Amino acid sequence: MSTTILLPGQPLPSDFITPPLPQCGPGCYAVEGRILASVVGVPQRNGSVVSVIGREESGNTPDVGSIVIGTVSRLTTQQAHLTLTTSNDRPLPETSEEFQGVIRIGDIRLTERDKIKMGDCFRLGDLVKAKVLSLGDARSYYLSTAANELGVMYAVSEAGNPLLPVSYQEMEDELTGRREKRKVAKPEGI
Repeated sequence: MSTTILLPGQPLPSDFITPPLPQCGPGCYAVEGRILASVVGVPQRNGSVVSVIGREESGNTPDVGSIVIGTVSRLTTQQAHLTLTTSNDRPLPETSEEFQGVIRIGDIRLTERDKIKMGDCFRLGDLVKAKVLSLGDARSYYLSTAANELGVMYAVSEAGNPLLPVSYQEMEDELTGRREKRKVAKPEGI
């Protein structure tokens, strides 16, 4: 699949219309021997059929209750900001705007909410599994990790080594044995 985004009326790239001349599928049409896009989207060729897949068709966007995975991109004392990459085990569509999520300090854990410190739960670069609570504001989704299977899935230690889960609130450096605090997601299959 191409990463070129076409606008309505633009011709498909030459590598999509190489002989034999393909048939037009959804999202495109033929005029005077040329194949043009009819929607904003990404060109795709499947055998002898070319199409343009718009955002609606690729359509995996997070909704309330969706399980999302994202990377911690910013931390404050009250919230963690994530750049989301998947929703319900499917990649999110490529757009000019990244999908953003926010985990507020009260949405990290079900218990001991008054004792939570953001720095003991997440660090920059952590890969986090969360649930969409609400659509939030215009910039981001509100997320929660307040379940055993939600939290940090993958992290790197301060020494740069992968961390393995040890308990629901600690991960251990594979090589040095040093432990770091995180809100750990329960590993699948356990």
